[in-house]
Order: sequence, then structure tokens, then C-alpha cells
Amino acid sequence: MQCVTCKGRGFCGRPACPILRRLEEMAELPRAGRKIEGLSPPEVFVGRKGYPLVRAGPMLPLHDDLQATAPSLGMDVGEIIALRASMVRSEARLTVKEARWPGKVLESCQQMAMSSDPVGAEVSFLKPPRGRLQFDGVLSPSGPSGELQQMEITTNPMVPRKVDQLVEDRDSLAFDSVAELYASGIDMDHISRLLSLGLLGKERKLVPTRWSITACDDMTGKALRDRIFDRPLISDYLLYSGGGLGNHFEILLLPRPYSFELLETWMAGSAWAPEGWIGSDREESREKKGYSSLAGGYYAARLAVLEHLAKRGCQAAVLAVREISEAYWAPLGVWVVREAARETLQGAPRRFSTLPEALEEMAKGLRTPSEKWRTECSLLQAPVQLTLSEF
Repeated sequence: MQCVTCKGRGFCGRPACPILRRLEEMAELPRAGRKIEGLSPPEVFVGRKGYPLVRAGPMLPLHDDLQATAPSLGMDVGEIIALRASMVRSEARLTVKEARWPGKVLESCQQMAMSSDPVGAEVSFLKPPRGRLQFDGVLSPSGPSGELQQMEITTNPMVPRKVDQLVEDRDSLAFDSVAELYASGIDMDHISRLLSLGLLGKERKLVPTRWSITACDDMTGKALRDRIFDRPLISDYLLYSGGGLGNHFEILLLPRPYSFELLETWMAGSAWAPEGWIGSDREESREKKGYSSLAGGYYAARLAVLEHLAKRGCQAAVLAVREISEAYWAPLGVWVVREAARETLQGAPRRFSTLPEALEEMAKGLRTPSEKWRTECSLLQAPVQLTLSEF
């Protein structure tokens, strides 16, 4: 089903995604005036339409009680949509190369992007923000949008020392800067904001937010992957189960050299697959070529897995099955995949001495019949050398 791999990007050739349009029309958005003042999470949006001429600006909540609230796996889909519907997106027209010589508005956005804590801002619009609730396969939903007229930061941004250091370093490659920020404990949302606002690397330019999120997941994952190639193999088959927000994971670690395969089973009634869909993508130890057919969710899930392997100091082949149920009836952003996979890997694994035993238990944790998803799994089709314990 093309909708799952497209996720609203227009692969079908239609002027508007019919799935997103139905979701966008379901909620009546709150009305906003021509001026808004409040604390941004912090969050700054850079659009992709019209690239290299893009729309960028901060996102501010309409209500003070929502100012510092971030979506989490502990909320339900409806709560997250209601929360995000009150986030107003301001948009100023900018060329991507303006990141090198920012004007006042862009400079304020960059200061906001550097902050680790909420930032107070006051924005005024040419006209009161309007529009539908906006959904995307990578981004969190957002509410009304309006053309930005003026912007002023009203509190001091809290900038971590490592962020300040790498923003000033114009000789460091973006890949190296992302890896160093991650190693120093800067969270992924913060890193992607910096990349999106043109604050990292030698070639400074604005990067659409949806691109920067996936790019940061990909670059961080590659940096972690390079660290595990010389690590010892695990000794048993380890199975982790868990998830959240209608995204259930079964993640199996195999005592084999590193490879990673993500298999997605979208059940009927889920966000992108009204009639259901099964697909997969994988990589070996060598670098993957091209963009994954599973889009940003592939890199988000892979990052969670590589974090876990690096923390354990081991190497393994990984089969991750993501089963998306009807409980995930609207797309909430790729952060759901990353956090659901992380949550899964924090649990205690079940250990097995043989692959058939592990797969039998894995099948019990999934609603999708094993005969449907196992045929889509390349890792299970390839001939492999048995370990000593399997003889």
C-alpha cells in the first residue's frame, strides 16, 4: 500500500493527501489574535514547500498551561492531538542560505533553537493565524499558522556549553557535530533544531524540520554503529517486548554479526493503512544506500536499537517487528517510534538458546499471524551459520 511509504509526501500525485485531509478536518481549531506571547517548548519550525525558499518561525502555545508540555507515551492519541492543536506556527519567508547571515527574525529563531529550556517570545502576525490541524508522517501535529510580522524574545535562552561551542565551530562537519552533541547528552529534539536552523557544520543553511529529524537519527545511528563493530557477539537470543501509543515492538537480538531489519505490520484501521499493510527494510554492516522505504520510522527505531547495543557493549543481528494497531489512528510524529522502541529495550529480555524457540515466543506477542510477517523478513530467509549452542 503506497500510503504507508508515502506518509503524505504526494507520491500518488494528488494535490492533497486524502488521509491527512480527513484528519485535519476533524477538529475545530481555537482562534488566535494578531499577537501571541508565551513560552515556546522551545520549538522552531522550518517548512519544506518551495525549497530553497522556505517558511520558518517559532511555535507558541495559545494557552499558558500548555507552554512547557511535551507529548509522551503516557498520553493517549486524543490528548496529544488536543495539546498540539493549540500550538500556533508562525512563518516568515526565508531562503535557506540566510542561515549564514541571519536577519533579526532568523537570529531570534536561532537563539531559541539553541536553548535547552522553554523560551519566552512575543510574535505578531500580518493576519490572525488560521488553518486546519496539520498532520505529518515525521512531525508532531500543529495548529493554526500565520505569516510572521515581528518577533521578540522576552526571556534569556539557556544554552548548554557544548551547544554554544559547536555552533561557534564552523570547521566541524555536521556529522561530527551531531555525534559530539549526542555524546555530551544533548537530546535528539535539541540537536535536530540546531541542524534545522542552520547552526551546525561547515555549510550553514536552513534544513526543513522533517528532514533534520530523520538526518539526525540517521547520523547518530551511524556514529553508534561504528562503535559496535569490534564488540563481542551476544551469547543467547534475547527478545524484548513493549511499546506505547498503539505501537507494539518485538525486538529480537541474534548472536550474529551486526545487521538490522525493521518489519512493520500496519493493522486495519491504523493511521496510514485503513486496510492493513506489511513491509520491511534492512541493512548489513556496510552503509545502507538510499533512503529507507519505511521513511523516518526506520532510522528512529534503528537509533534506539544501536543505543542499546552500544550501552551493553555488544554486537548482534537485530530483527525489530513494529506492529501498529488501530489505537494509533492518527500520525503523531516519528518521535513515537523512537520512544516506543527505547521503552521496549528498557525492559528485561527473555533468553533463548535457539532461534526457533525465540521466534515462537515472538509470534505470541503479535496479533498479526506469523505466516504473514515471516515471509516478508529477509533476515530469516538468508542461510546462516549455526552457533555451537544450536548444534
